[in-house]
Formats: sequence, structure tokens, C-alpha cells
Amino acid sequence: MNVDDTAVMIRDMTIRGAGRIARAGASALSDFAGSYEGRDMRAFRKDIEKAKKKILGSRPTAVSLWNGVHATLRGVEEAKDVGDAVSMIQKNAEEFIANSTRAVELIGRIGSKRIEDGDVIMTHCNSSAALSVIKTAYDQGKHIKVYATESRPWRQGILTVNDLGKAGIDTTMIVDSAVRTVMTEVDRVFVGADTITSHGAVINKIGTSQLALAAYEARVQFYVCSETYKFSPMTLSGDTVAIEERSYEEIVKKGEIPDSVKVYNPVFDVTPAKYVDAIITELGVMSTGSVYDVLIRQLGGKIFQTEE
Repeated sequence: MNVDDTAVMIRDMTIRGAGRIARAGASALSDFAGSYEGRDMRAFRKDIEKAKKKILGSRPTAVSLWNGVHATLRGVEEAKDVGDAVSMIQKNAEEFIANSTRAVELIGRIGSKRIEDGDVIMTHCNSSAALSVIKTAYDQGKHIKVYATESRPWRQGILTVNDLGKAGIDTTMIVDSAVRTVMTEVDRVFVGADTITSHGAVINKIGTSQLALAAYEARVQFYVCSETYKFSPMTLSGDTVAIEERSYEEIVKKGEIPDSVKVYNPVFDVTPAKYVDAIITELGVMSTGSVYDVLIRQLGGKIFQTEE
């Protein structure tokens, strides 16, 4: 797909999930570079910068997209000519997509060790990483039951229960407001993440913090399943994570309520680090306090500078 189509599909939620949109962004930039016909390096840099901004503007909260795009464009400024830059972008995108896919499989194997035979599990929204953990545990022969939230307003829970149901897993979908009621039956919660800050706070689908609080009250273990490219380097230099707000028409139809009534429709919420028992990554199970160290290692000890 081209950059314009990809940006639209990410923005209108046709492409969903932090990992999926990151891979889609990397793929779109690779295709853009591969189809570029000019030979002027200055013009190429200008055009690829426009394409980058268009992709990044489609979902401002998801750091996975930011990291995927920047991983794809790594080294382009030092390229000698357009041909060199195109080859570099295509190679970077291929490596990022392969590593991203492999990370989900690794998280599944690592996280499945935290699930015991007979466990009742709760999950939220539609996380590839969290589902990998659950399905891997089931494939290992563990008898489990899963409660999955509907995840309003886009109802990503429909995707989740279809996936789990087809895998043969005992699955029950619940309305979002039933989380606290059902939590008394749950042994562990597994959710994904769109962004994780340097101090371990988790930004994920709206309602995630509700699960975390209910789990904390019920003394239920709460795990976040996340690839390390969802760790936000921007938060090291003090930037906060922008919480995307979407149209009221996702909540109510036009004319259903008076024009004077406002509708607040945030896509994500923030779960404080203290409510997270552990983060399950492709590098292993880590505490929220380990995120800072991982970011520093990934940056090679350099102080991150935000872009204007």
C-alpha cells in the first residue's frame, strides 16, 4: 500500500494494534522508497520526510509507529545517493517487520510460563502479544478459561474472542463495565500496550487502567505484554504522551443527543507503574523499573533529543 492509503487505514482503524500499525508504517515507507523514480538526493530526503510525517500523524499516541518509522529510516541521512538510500530503507523495514513478528512469538513463549493449568484469565482489547501468551499456554496443554472485554467503542474484543474461539479456548466476552464483577473469578490479567514510558507507566486502550485497579483490589496478577520497541524514548527527555481523542460519532449518532451535550472519547488511558506486576517482553520478564535501563541501552547511552 502507498503512504496515503496506509495513513488513512491507520487513522480510520482499518489497521489496528500497535504492532500491526508499526509494521504497516515500515512497509509503506519501504514501498514508497522502492517506487521512487527521482535521482536527486535532496529531493528524495524532502519527499521521504513528508511521507514520514504523514504516517506518524495518523496515530500520534502509539510510540510503536514512531519507533518503527525511525528504525526504517535509520541511516538515510548518511546515504551517498538515492539508490543507496532506497536499499537501506528496504533492508531496515524488512528487518523491523521480521523482528517485530518474532518478538510476538517470543513473548508468547516467555509469558506462557506465567500461566498455570486451570487458570482463569482476563484480557482487554485486541493485543497480538497478549493473545500469543494465552494461545501458547493453551497449545502447551493447559486448561484455561478467558474473559475478554468487548472494548468499546470499536469493539476490538470481537476480534479477540473470534481468535480465541477458533483456537478452541473456553472464552467469554463481557461488557467493559463488568470487569470488577468478574475479576473475583480471575487468576491473572494479560493486556498489551501502545506505549510504555521510561518510568514504567502503560498507555493502552481506554479501560486498561480499570482492569489494573480491579486486579489490584482483588490481588490478581496484572501483566503487560509488550515488545521493547513500544518503550518511549521521548519520555526520557521529558516529553509526555499525547492521548488521542476521536470523534463523538464513534459514541453516539448525530441527533441522538442535544448539540449542547459534549462527548469525551479518549482512545487510551494511563495505568501507573505501581499497578503492573511485570512487563513481558521479547527480552524476558521485567519490572516496570527496568524500562529506563532498556531505553538507555537501546540509545547507546546517548541523551535523546526530541525533534521539533
